Amino acid sequence: MTVRQMLRPSIAATFAALVLLAPQQSSAKEIVALESGKYPIGSIIIDTSKRRLYYSLGNGQAIKYKVAVGKPRFQWFGKTFVEKKKKDPGWYPTLRMRRAGAPRYVPPGPRNPLGVRAIYLGWSEYRIHGTNAPSSIGRAASSGCIRMLNEDVKDLYERVHIGAPVYVIRKMDSVKVRRSDGV
Repeated sequence: MTVRQMLRPSIAATFAALVLLAPQQSSAKEIVALESGKYPIGSIIIDTSKRRLYYSLGNGQAIKYKVAVGKPRFQWFGKTFVEKKKKDPGWYPTLRMRRAGAPRYVPPGPRNPLGVRAIYLGWSEYRIHGTNAPSSIGRAASSGCIRMLNEDVKDLYERVHIGAPVYVIRKMDSVKVRRSDGV
């Protein structure tokens, strides 16, 4: 191997360096008024049409986060719960994803699409997690999981408890959200 070949970075190494050196987006959370008694304190409400996640604080307030949701063919709706939480999760792609070229396992780190935290949901393969693709936030981009900026998922991870209800809805018709001056 020549010196020139040794100094030439691989495409994967260059991409990894760019991910590590790219500026991280700051938190996209905001305190809002949540005018509904429908969702108990500590619950998570995900509005896929607005690409927002709300964490109910009670007293008519919630924290609103920007999220990425599933691509249209992978979106799902319903009620579930937080089954478990994991810091620095490893990722085991589904069989469908592996057939499309995903590896069997991705360890924690900058290449891991789950980011720095994962909140596992009770009855499905889906989860709420961070991301190594912050530009996907605000889009329908995943295979069904809810993606958050890493700073935001860290915040939610510390707030939410095991067993908390999670509501995934198409549109927040019954809930009026208005800006609040904060908590």
